[in-house]
Amino acid sequence: MHTPSLQDTTAPEGICYGCGASNPHGLHIKSRWDADGVHVIAEHQPDAKYSGWPELVYGGLIAMLVDCHSNWTAMAYHYRAEQREPGSLPRIDCVTGNLGIKFIKPTPMGITLSLRARVEGEVGRKSRVVCEVYAGDVLTAIGDSVFVRVDTRQLSDSAHGRVR
Repeated sequence: MHTPSLQDTTAPEGICYGCGASNPHGLHIKSRWDADGVHVIAEHQPDAKYSGWPELVYGGLIAMLVDCHSNWTAMAYHYRAEQREPGSLPRIDCVTGNLGIKFIKPTPMGITLSLRARVEGEVGRKSRVVCEVYAGDVLTAIGDSVFVRVDTRQLSDSAHGRVR
């Protein structure tokens, strides 16, 4: 039996298309600490509607998986750095500052994808996350991205031009 995912314990009301538990149309990515205590892991079985070329996974889906999973990895590391349980208040949120994807090999459809991510270097306002994507035992993509810790209410207000 799996431990509850970071998404389910921290943001059960989440609406993100990739990882939001409450998005009825979303992918419902579930990220968890690996037993090694270093990596945050997730698995995803792409639906055929996410094909790029025949029998290959669309690169945009891979980018979305890396983006959501890496973001949750950054947040998990922040909770751990503060010696807090995920879901404890105040909530920790991060957003994508820079998303980098290197496609190593074509990713075949019909194989469960495994994601293994970790923070490289310091856990700070900006944290670098490296995320590997495997189709079975084959490394098909690597994400090398930066995630920024934010106050989401402030972020939303800024995006909509609201002043408080």
